Amino acid sequence: MPIILEADSLAKSYGTGSSRLSILDGISFKVEQGEFVSIVGPSGCGKTTLLMAIAGLLRPDSGRVSFKGRALDAPTPGIAVVFQDYSRSLFAWKSNLENVVFGMVRNKGVTKADKREQARELLSAVGLEGFADRYPWQLSGGMQQRVAIARGLASQSELLLLDEPLAAVDAQTRADMQDLLLKLAERYKQTCVLVTHDVEEAVYMADRVVVLTRRPTSVDHEILVGLGKKRDQLTTREDPRFLTIRHDVMAAIRRFRAQTPLVEKA
Repeated sequence: MPIILEADSLAKSYGTGSSRLSILDGISFKVEQGEFVSIVGPSGCGKTTLLMAIAGLLRPDSGRVSFKGRALDAPTPGIAVVFQDYSRSLFAWKSNLENVVFGMVRNKGVTKADKREQARELLSAVGLEGFADRYPWQLSGGMQQRVAIARGLASQSELLLLDEPLAAVDAQTRADMQDLLLKLAERYKQTCVLVTHDVEEAVYMADRVVVLTRRPTSVDHEILVGLGKKRDQLTTREDPRFLTIRHDVMAAIRRFRAQTPLVEKA
């Protein structure tokens, strides 16, 4: 499959002089069209910083991000982001339907009526049929996140970036949303990159897992999951291959955490 996204030697620091803090240190990886890639690493290693860089929302100090073979240094059509804090990313004064329609602002040549019809179809696809005319604040957290995901899909982006999108929902809702995201990614033929702290989630959802080191962060290794596209919350998680990969990733992260002092020097 063709390469849709490439990060090449990305580096990013904050501050200057003695207060300079190196976050990313030469991160490189590629994502093929149609892949679902998970990115994991120890807490505070810069996963969100990396995601913002590959979204074009944050300029790296050095290195290059390419989208479909072209250098990326600003937000671009074809890439959508679902943020962790969905309650702030949704517009409280807009209905759920209008929030999803907003995701179509770059969809040229589509009439307003067609956009609203597509938005209703997307809300139905994420299990929110009948909630189009309500507002985000009238929904539960899990339902709000479904609206955010529908809006991400509404842009008809080729690449969907997911920043801890399920961190704030309960365990059962999280499992349901994992399966929903996999189903919709396949249905809408989207390439996905997921940043998550949850190792089991990373392995369950991904075709490939990218494991990051502690800060200053680089890629430690990548793992091809090889469990097929069809996943099941029970049988997949009991598969010996799943358990082996989960052990590999968790062991790496624990090793990096053990190398990091509880209080780092400035």
